[in-house]
Amino acid sequence: MRVKGGVVAEERVQRRLAAILAADVVGYSRLMGVDEEGTLARMKKLRADVIDPKIAEYSGRIFKTTGDGILAEFPSAVDAVRQAVDVQRAMAKLNKDTPENTRIAFRIGISLGDVMVDGDDLFGNGVNVAARMEGLAEPGGICVSGNVQEHIGRSLVVGI
Repeated sequence: MRVKGGVVAEERVQRRLAAILAADVVGYSRLMGVDEEGTLARMKKLRADVIDPKIAEYSGRIFKTTGDGILAEFPSAVDAVRQAVDVQRAMAKLNKDTPENTRIAFRIGISLGDVMVDGDDLFGNGVNVAARMEGLAEPGGICVSGNVQEHIGRSLVVGI
């Protein structure tokens, strides 16, 4: 709220349409239980070497992180999906020679929707749906909302 001429006026919420990517590490608590320091070091390396560069490559930006996950915004659903595919392919290669009990695998969900902007953070249905899609994805997989599927159409045919 702001006061203008002695009258309290509601500030207008800034909104925009965005492709939202939610990614989470499968079995993070178990991995931390097995090797806390090693898992943290591997996660930092993955962020620096794979995830952050791929997000930047596709004009995205991370707007929220948790210990085992990220939320990122992209201006295009196609770019969000391309980034996700590139990351999952890179993870498959990195995990090829890694013992199964120490592999880091991501679930990724992507939605396209209206979001509310609060500083550098985003809120709203677009973010919530991406988080739900991530929860539905298989380990090493990507789950997209129906409107993402409609937007990417045949412009992106991939297999991981």
